[in-house]
Amino acid sequence: MIETTPRERIEVLVDAPLAPRLADMAEAAGITGHTLIRTESGRGRHGDWSEDLISGATAKYIFLTIANRDRAETFLQMIAPLLDSHGLVVLRSTVDVIRPERF
Repeated sequence: MIETTPRERIEVLVDAPLAPRLADMAEAAGITGHTLIRTESGRGRHGDWSEDLISGATAKYIFLTIANRDRAETFLQMIAPLLDSHGLVVLRSTVDVIRPERF
């Protein structure tokens, strides 16, 4: 059986212009990697939304990262002031990873 180690998975729905700032904050928290996943549309508290493909002004990403508990907590504390002002949606879950030294 393959040995696994628990880590924290953080997903943030973020407007495209804010994504580089989240990347900088993650790095400052000691998180070494992330992935940006482009989104097309969705539905939330304020109704339906979709990306404006012409201007890109409404583009959103899922900012996905995996980190150990301490780094994840530091990152979440750093982005907490942005939750209301930027309407971030944040998910945190525990996952089992193989090769924990990467996270």
